[in-house]
Amino acid sequence: MLIGAHVSPAGGPAKAIERGVERDCRAIQIFNQNPRAWKPREYSAAEIEDFRAAMAGSDVDALLIHAVYLLNCASEDAEIRAKSLASLTASLQAGAALGAHAVVLHPGSALKAGGSVDAALTRAAETIAEALAASETCPLHLEDTAGAGGTLGRSFDELATLIERAGGDDRIGVCLDSCHLYASGYDVRTAEGLAETLETFDAAVGLGRLGSLHLNDSQGGLGSNRDRHANLGEGELGRAGCAAWLSEPRFEGLPCVMETDGMGGKGVAAEDLALARELREEGLRARGPTA
Repeated sequence: MLIGAHVSPAGGPAKAIERGVERDCRAIQIFNQNPRAWKPREYSAAEIEDFRAAMAGSDVDALLIHAVYLLNCASEDAEIRAKSLASLTASLQAGAALGAHAVVLHPGSALKAGGSVDAALTRAAETIAEALAASETCPLHLEDTAGAGGTLGRSFDELATLIERAGGDDRIGVCLDSCHLYASGYDVRTAEGLAETLETFDAAVGLGRLGSLHLNDSQGGLGSNRDRHANLGEGELGRAGCAAWLSEPRFEGLPCVMETDGMGGKGVAAEDLALARELREEGLRARGPTA
């Protein structure tokens, strides 16, 4: 498992590798543009070259690019959908240039009260398909959501519908977030609960689509629909739940990124990565010699 953290790319994407190395990351995640602005960020040839050189000389094995939260590919507002399409396409193009493992996307939201979720799924899928058609090579991972409001992707069936309506492109995968799963009603606090959840995922989506992971403990309870991350071991999942996630055999080789405030309150730091590795060992021991 490639355990890592969301880091800042301020100063250029090569700086993100530097910050990942400081934290002892095997994977990093960045926003490729200002998360509070629509304007896409285009990397220069020199920035791309510097990034690739920095990554090649480091122990960082995977880059995830998280599409910014402004995007709503399911919006009923044509202008918002157009902006979302442009931003998502730029993220996929940046991912291709940097050799990213994938772009991670929150699929969108049916914001209007009483709005049709089915129609929102179709709008989101059409926007996703357009972005894939306008870009090359970089995979797109749809992230499951906690289920607040009209957010899409709160269930495996919704993720499967999005993939199907977007054309079933081989580039479409899924990023599973532990906090979101728990908040949307999947009990992943134990190795057994997680295994059952993955069997449900396999039946609906297919484990072959699982491409990346977010590990965040949850402030909210089971089925609370609250997207509130907690530091590892400090939330509802607890040490045991986080250990089960980190030691799940079907997650081996996947980037697993933390998005918490960290023990120091300023984002994930080296001490948080050390705790994650400690919890992984706890989970492996609990699973026994065949894990």
